[in-house]
Amino acid sequence: MLTRLSPQSPDKIIGLMQQFRADPRAEKIDLGVGVYRDAQGRTPVMRAVKAAEETLWRTQDSKAYVGIEGDPAFLDAIRTLVLREAVPADRVAAVATPGGTGAVRQALELVRLADRKARVFIPAPSWPNHAAIVNFLGLGEAAYRYYDAEAHAPDITGLLADLETTGPGDVVILHGCCHNPTGAELTPADWAAIAEILGRTGALPLVDLAYLGFGDGLEADAAGLRLLAGALPEMLVSVSCSKNFGLYRERVGAVLALTPDQTARDLVRGNLSNLNRQNFAFPPDHGARVVTAILGDAALRADWAAELETMRSRIETLRRTLADRLRETSGSDRFAFLAGQKGLFSLIGATPEQVAMMRETHGVYVIGDGRINLAGLSETNIPKVAGAMLAAGL
Repeated sequence: MLTRLSPQSPDKIIGLMQQFRADPRAEKIDLGVGVYRDAQGRTPVMRAVKAAEETLWRTQDSKAYVGIEGDPAFLDAIRTLVLREAVPADRVAAVATPGGTGAVRQALELVRLADRKARVFIPAPSWPNHAAIVNFLGLGEAAYRYYDAEAHAPDITGLLADLETTGPGDVVILHGCCHNPTGAELTPADWAAIAEILGRTGALPLVDLAYLGFGDGLEADAAGLRLLAGALPEMLVSVSCSKNFGLYRERVGAVLALTPDQTARDLVRGNLSNLNRQNFAFPPDHGARVVTAILGDAALRADWAAELETMRSRIETLRRTLADRLRETSGSDRFAFLAGQKGLFSLIGATPEQVAMMRETHGVYVIGDGRINLAGLSETNIPKVAGAMLAAGL
């Protein structure tokens, strides 16, 4: 039986990571994999995480299963962090998941339970796993315009026009902040216009919130989805704690489902609980306990928020420094957009051939679509990266 399986294409980012590890050049630079790195190139364990884990080590007296939906205290903490008072708590169903990818998967599984013929509108471009999961589940896929490559900004006119074609039974995936792969952000006015259209068409928004705190800060980054929550009767949110808590390998995520009323909430909660049971039974708990401890302790929360702000500010500084170096070296402002975009990622407009030249000739590793992770930069390697970009013809 197993020999009848079809070959699968390897993940491009994982393949790039393997190439990078095998490269013997000491001066190689990884701008591909999507994790935060500090000035020493490390992905650190955050101070508040270490403190919370130490407390858990001393006080936790059991590793027995938690509920199928996850720890209620964790779910309350995540709901409050993301939504604040945008909607009453009794309208929100929530379950814990293995990371943000697990949250996206469970949210789309829920959509399939509700309507197997649902169409899922995905921004062009988007995180590749959005389309991969949609297609694997057999849901309909549609694209909507998001990025204007010439302006290096959202194509808001095209976006709104495409969303006008949605209707009941459609789902619209939105990046909550720090759009991956472009770094091009929606404005508050854009979010308001999206809310108005979805309110008329009846399409269901699914907000993927993977980088909360890395754009303009914790509160500003959640403002768009909170606006949607306050304006619409239904919404799904997939939450990841990988980046903003540095808990990548602990797989900490959640699905939040905004419903019209308590009756609908109980119905959705039961379906999400059943999906957890079918897919993995009990969600991972260690990382979730760490997050709960941090968000529930004033001192730990303040330290976490301060360190996250330092990380966010560092990426902002690296963006400006790279843009400045490219302007000084090229005599052109054509890379100024890098300084104004948000989060870990931007598209530099490189062709596959230019990406290959940067990697093979200069040891600068970039995703094939030209996405770079700004957190892979440092004050010392920015001149080399800028030189590689210009030498490749960008």
